[in-house]
Amino acid sequence: MTASPQSRSGFSDQGNARRTSPLCGGSVHRIFAIIAERKLAQLKASKLFGIDQPKISALMRGKLDGFSTDRLFRFLNALGSDVEIVIRPARSGEEADTRVVTA
Repeated sequence: MTASPQSRSGFSDQGNARRTSPLCGGSVHRIFAIIAERKLAQLKASKLFGIDQPKISALMRGKLDGFSTDRLFRFLNALGSDVEIVIRPARSGEEADTRVVTA
């Protein structure tokens, strides 16, 4: 079975995606995009990540229970992506915020 997008965000359950942190949601979105770009079957992705296929299926449906931010970062690394976290002072005159930027 090849991964296919459920929606623009990559989640079939939008409510579940909205409840996640920007860091987790952005990470999952990027993982899904890479899997889709490479046309990786869920079984192949599961072997790459060292997890079983049902967990990949859950991830693709936006079910993030059991997936820590660290674990998602390791999945991105396994897909050949660097993960960089930058903490800096807020821009002058602006309130501090949290954003996930993917390149």
